[in-house]
Amino acid sequence: MINEFEEAGITVVAASANSRELAEKTVADKEIRNLPVGYGLGREDAKRWGLFVSDAIKEAEPEQFVEPGLFLVQPDGTLYASVIQSMPFTRPPAGTLLKSIQWILDNDYPARGEVESSS
Repeated sequence: MINEFEEAGITVVAASANSRELAEKTVADKEIRNLPVGYGLGREDAKRWGLFVSDAIKEAEPEQFVEPGLFLVQPDGTLYASVIQSMPFTRPPAGTLLKSIQWILDNDYPARGEVESSS
């Protein structure tokens, strides 16, 4: 659905903690087109983004890996919204995500979570 996101003025980028070789293999195997895929996201960078890092529970998994996160970043570089998951499940379907973002844009809906905690 990259074309649909681009038509709505949304740039989509994927970032992975995988090595370059594994990221390129995934792109080829999944036939990913027109989506920039970064690689080599380190554990400390993942933690700075608030992402969860998990230990393998199956032999086929890497020893440690980063759980998924979704970040909506405004054109000025500020964070609009984030979804950080501690499990690899419940990723939002791309069509639902696009409809939600389009509603946000159409209704000039502001970012939320702006209240600072008081000490």
